[in-house]
Amino acid sequence: MRPVIRGNHPTDGQGNDIVFNHYSKSRGPLIGRIGEYCSYCEMHLDSSLAVEHVKPKKHNPEEELHWDNFLLSCTNCNSTKGQEDVDLNEYLWPDTDNTFYALQYEEGGLVSPSDRLNGNPALKQKAQDTITLTGLDKQPVNAPAASDRRWINRREAWDIAVESKSDLVNNDTPEMRRQIIRSATARGYWSIWMTVFEDDADMRRRLIEGFPGTCNACFDANNGYAPVSREGGQC
Repeated sequence: MRPVIRGNHPTDGQGNDIVFNHYSKSRGPLIGRIGEYCSYCEMHLDSSLAVEHVKPKKHNPEEELHWDNFLLSCTNCNSTKGQEDVDLNEYLWPDTDNTFYALQYEEGGLVSPSDRLNGNPALKQKAQDTITLTGLDKQPVNAPAASDRRWINRREAWDIAVESKSDLVNNDTPEMRRQIIRSATARGYWSIWMTVFEDDADMRRRLIEGFPGTCNACFDANNGYAPVSREGGQC
């Protein structure tokens, strides 16, 4: 899950906070900050991307129009997360934690808590709870016509990223590297690409810079852009 920076409340030309009379009005500013990607599954969407309330408005009506309570979400992540009230401290969040540090992506598009958390069972449980909350571990193997195609799309993204890495080995040019970033940003699933190119610091840098709003401080540039704990976050 890509760690993102939502940034401060958007302002108008005079420096005043923009007042959102409906939460949907924040969609444009959010896309401008963190791109057209679901904040949880990382799918690229250009139409059905919704404003997601981190704390559901049903239980937190006072935060229905709060900028700090907004992220972007696809239909499947949004509906799976649902309207159940959440204690923010019981889960990990892409706008406050280094969620890439906490989650692990593997061949086949599988998502699980990262082995980095093996020494911290409580944090590893939060990573698992976050996966369950958003349904990132759903695998509709026996239902190919299911509307929830996140796992299938993630698996396809993994295969494309692997093929792209192989192409780069055979033709390592700046142009090829730029083309791979264009493919990645068009498809989404940033964490998949970051995992496949784990041993290529230059590609990791390009991926971090290529996806708008990625939290650069969550990665160590002196160590191949390995994920590090986010300041002020749980991980």
